[in-house]
Formats: sequence, structure tokens, C-alpha cells
Amino acid sequence: MDPTGQIPRQPWMLWPETQSVMAALTARGDEARFVGGCVRDSILKRPVNDIDIATPAPPETVIALLEAADIKAIPTGIDHGTITAVIGSTHFEVTTLRIDVATDGRRAQVAYTDDWTQDAARRDFTINAMSCTQDGDIFDPYGGLEDLGLGRIRFVGDARQRITEDVLRLLRFFRFQAAYGRPPLDIEARNACRNLACRLPELSGERVRGELFRILTGPNPADTLIVMREETVLDYILPEARNIARLRMTEWLSTRAVRVEGLEPSPVRRLAALIGKGGTPTDGDPIADRLKFSNKERAHLRLMLAPPEAISPDLPVAARHRMLYRFGNTNVRDLALLAWADELTLNAHLPRPRTDAWIAIVEETATWRRPEFPLKGRDLLDLGIPPGPQMGNFLKNTEAWWQDADFVPDRSACLEHLRRIAES
Repeated sequence: MDPTGQIPRQPWMLWPETQSVMAALTARGDEARFVGGCVRDSILKRPVNDIDIATPAPPETVIALLEAADIKAIPTGIDHGTITAVIGSTHFEVTTLRIDVATDGRRAQVAYTDDWTQDAARRDFTINAMSCTQDGDIFDPYGGLEDLGLGRIRFVGDARQRITEDVLRLLRFFRFQAAYGRPPLDIEARNACRNLACRLPELSGERVRGELFRILTGPNPADTLIVMREETVLDYILPEARNIARLRMTEWLSTRAVRVEGLEPSPVRRLAALIGKGGTPTDGDPIADRLKFSNKERAHLRLMLAPPEAISPDLPVAARHRMLYRFGNTNVRDLALLAWADELTLNAHLPRPRTDAWIAIVEETATWRRPEFPLKGRDLLDLGIPPGPQMGNFLKNTEAWWQDADFVPDRSACLEHLRRIAES
């Protein structure tokens, strides 16, 4: 097949690391091309994060070629033909051309081939099925260039078959539509997603969580989720999603209304916005169980759904600082964004001073530094208080008093307070 397009040689193609890996892979005459996202994003002039390479050489040969060039080769996915080439801190995924010989809706069994078009045929979307040489020549057997220009996300070949091979592609379709597509959705793809959504429960919670989190932190998650709800997809992976308007407001606040250091899209914050407020801390546990949340993600969701204290500009400064001390800057920031979104839902035109007060709260979470409580257990021992429950109660009482005083009392003042309660 002849090239169907060309792009200028990209800066990442000229990196010494890239040149070294490509030289090693072609040392015995095999062809090697860039594939997937690095090609797609280079065409769109977007940043390239990962460099994937394909070659007809089998994995064992790839390892030998890399090691002969003193390049570290890690068999990260050797069962599926993938080797990771490592030079310094730069990683390259090198995969042997493949065809699927058996699929079960989750994983494919593959066989190796030397046919580039057959390898492209097993990929999910046309915009991901392009390959590119070191000189920038693009091979596009399935019309990915045209689809990319039109903002059309289209499965390679039969959409239903592609999803049946790996049901996760159904969720990937909506993620790629949000990132690269424009309305309307490809009809064949949309119909296939609607008809096969019932198979989503076959996927592991980890895989569903990964795609859902990418959708939540991607562009326009509210619009994407509306379409997913229309196509019954959310019914199978997140039936609790009932407040898309709240998600939209929270997203707008965190991306447009206020800009502070470290304020990145948070999948758990956006998920909490989507579920809605009220209830109990354990209301999110079925989601955490189903999607295999980490303990940290579960705790974050619990706090977002049912905070022990409500935050608002009306809260005294000392009480707000106490929340920062107890829950941490990130959690308080997320609680503030959710509470602010709720207030805007009731009144879309807040007075300017009220808006400024909300902004100040969010900004403070980026700068506030947690103070260290001046006392330790040994201070109580020095006062003659024996170890035991009473010691713990005295220490907690003093720390609570110190927090209520906005962390102003120094060590001497804390010791004096401790003596008073111990004597009483």
C-alpha cells in the first residue's frame, strides 16, 4: 500500500532516543512505523505523550535488536507482542504486527503477521489505525485522515464486531468522541453502542473505572454523559448518575471561574457532583465496590457525598481552617467547589462579593499550610499524667482547643491549657 498523506517530521521523531530505537528496529532490514496516538495527535498538532511503534519482527527479535543496541527491553506485554524500549526516562511501546484469532469480549488471542493492513484492521477506530514512517509518510487504509478532519469517530470495519471483540471499546467510543469528535455521532457506531450496552457488566470494574475516569476528566464530560444516558450506556455502568447539571456547574467552576495551582480535573469530585448531594457517607460504597475503587478513592467519595461540616463563605475563618486541618486542602477545595455549585444552582446570579468570597476559599486551599500541633505524648508524661485513655483524652481536648483558637496558641499556651484541664 502506498502512503496516502504526509506530515512534517515531528520534534519527537528527531529525539536521539527515538532515532536510536528506530535504528535498532530496522538494523536487519525490518520496517518500523509509528502508530496510534502519536500519529493522530501529530496530525492535529496536539502534544504527543506516548510513542508507539509497530514492526513485523517477532517479539524475541525485537528484544534481541534492542539489546544489541544497548537499549533496555522490558517484556511488558510479550503475550500480546509488546515490548517496552527504555532509554533514560523515555519509554517506547514496540508491538509486533498482529491479527486476532479469538476474542471473548474482553481480551484477544493474537497471531503475528507481516501485513500492515491486517494489523490496522484489528484496531478500534479509523483515526487510530494510521501508521507513519520516520520521514512522515502516512499510511491510512481505513480513511482515518478524512475522519479526523471531519471530527468523525468511526469504528474500523463493522462497529458491532469491533465492540463484540472487546466491549470496552464501547466506552472508548464516547471518550474519543469527546476528545476528537464533533456532532453528530456516527450512526453505525451509535446504534452498535446502544444495542451492545447490555454487555458492559461483563467487563471488570477496573477497566470500566479507567474509562469512566478518563471521560469524567476529559473535555465536556457533561455533554458526553448526556449522550451516554440517551443510549442507555449509563444504566449499565453508573445508574446513580442523576445530576448532570451539577457536574456541568462544578466543571465550569474549576476550569473557568477560578484558577489556582494544583486545581486539576478530579474524577472523584466530578463523580460526586454527578451523583448529587445528601444522603450518608456509605451511599457511594456500591459504586466503589462495583468499580474497584482504591481505599483513598473510596474515602474521598464518602467525604464528598456526606461531609461532616458544611463549607460556605458564612463559615467563620477559624472553623474553615479547622476543616482544612482535619480533612486536608484538596478535600476542602473539592467540598467548596461542590457547595458553590449547589449555591449557583439555586441562584445563578450571585452578588459579586459572594462570588469573591467563594473564590477566596478555593484560593486559600492552594496556599494554606497545615500547622503542627505543639504537644506530644511525652509532654503529658512530663506533667505526671500516666499513659492510658485519660492521656489521650487530655491531648485531644487540648488539640481541639488549639484548633478552635485558629492554631494561634503556642507551646506554652497549650501546656498551660493542658495543666488546667488535668488539674480540674
